[in-house]
Amino acid sequence: MPSAERDGTVRVVRALIDRGLTIAVAESLTGGMLTAELTSVPGASAVVLGGAVVYATELKHSLLGVDAALLAAEGPVHPKVARQLAAGVRERLAVDGRPADLGVATTGVAGPDPQGGQPVGTVYLGIATAAGARSIALSLSGNREEIRRRTVAEAVGALASELGITIV
Repeated sequence: MPSAERDGTVRVVRALIDRGLTIAVAESLTGGMLTAELTSVPGASAVVLGGAVVYATELKHSLLGVDAALLAAEGPVHPKVARQLAAGVRERLAVDGRPADLGVATTGVAGPDPQGGQPVGTVYLGIATAAGARSIALSLSGNREEIRRRTVAEAVGALASELGITIV
């Protein structure tokens, strides 16, 4: 990850530590890359509860509680799916009965081929807190690896925004 993006990750993790907030991550197209990025920061173990890689559509439902009817009707690449993934991981990765303060999720099409009628580069991020969940739509370009890496960078940026911090 480029230096400026790496600095953003450090700032996000430090903000979580300073505020005593925890985070849980649900990943589809990024396959664990976002969790790895967050946990690469020294001290992250104080705030990163864990991550769930739910690459298979069925796992989105069985592990994280995404509505099966929604998945059947819309497929896994949809803003509501992103919101439900973020809310589900926040709740299901609870420690001692306490949900994570933040849940973040990635779902999308990295390519090389379209999926479920969605073009390559269609990505949704989900962010969930006790106050509710929101999704962020992204339209990314590049090859498979570039889309996956850009999704991680965009997720870190979304977390910074949620925390009210500025990253370069």
